[in-house]
Amino acid sequence: MLKVGLTGGIASGKSTVGEMFVQLGARLIRADEISHQLMLPGQEVYDAVVRHFGPEILNQDGTVNRRLLAEAAFGTGENPKSHIAELNRIVHPSVIRRQDEWMDETGRNDPHAIAIVEAALLLEAGAGGSFDRLIVVTCEPEQRVTRWSQRQHVDLEAARREVTRRMAAQWPDEKKIEAADYVIDNSGNLEKTKQRVEKIYQLLRGQADASAE
Repeated sequence: MLKVGLTGGIASGKSTVGEMFVQLGARLIRADEISHQLMLPGQEVYDAVVRHFGPEILNQDGTVNRRLLAEAAFGTGENPKSHIAELNRIVHPSVIRRQDEWMDETGRNDPHAIAIVEAALLLEAGAGGSFDRLIVVTCEPEQRVTRWSQRQHVDLEAARREVTRRMAAQWPDEKKIEAADYVIDNSGNLEKTKQRVEKIYQLLRGQADASAE
C-alpha cells in the first residue's frame, strides 16, 4: 500500500483533486470530516474544545457551531487574538490517530491500495512523516478569494479577510512545495488539473504495486 498525503492552502481545490483521485481508484479520507466526527457531543475532543472555548461556541442543541468556533479560534475584527494553535493542540492528535488507523486498515484490506489523506494542516500538524508521498495543491492568491466567496456566499471583501485570516495559520505555498513530491497547480481549468492528476495517479499506481510485491 502507498500512503499519500494531499494538502494545500485554503480554497486551493484539495477536495476537487481528491475526488479526481477517487474516480481513478484511490481510497480517500478527509481530516476535516474526521474532526467533525470528533466534535460531536459525547466525544472526548468535543468535551475538551467546549472546556477550552466555552459554551458560547455551541448551538442550542449542544452541537458545535463551526462558525463561532472559527471566530473564537482565528479571532475577529473586535478580538483579533488568534487561538488556533490551542485548538490544533486539542484536535490534531486525535485526527492523526484516526488517520493512521484508517491507513492501517486500508492496507490490510488491500495491499495494493493508494490511501490518500486530505488535510489542510497536514504539514503544520507535523504529520508529513506518516506518508510515503506528499501532494500539494496550489492556485493563485486571488483565486482563493473568489472561490471562498462563491463557496460561502459572501462578498469578495469579506472573503478576502477570511482567507487572509486562515492563511496566517497555514504554511505558505512555497514552504509546502519544498516538502512535496508532486505539485498540482489548480489555477487553470479543471481539464488541465485532471490531466495532472491522471499523470500523478499512474506514477502512484506503479509505486503502490511495487510496494505490495
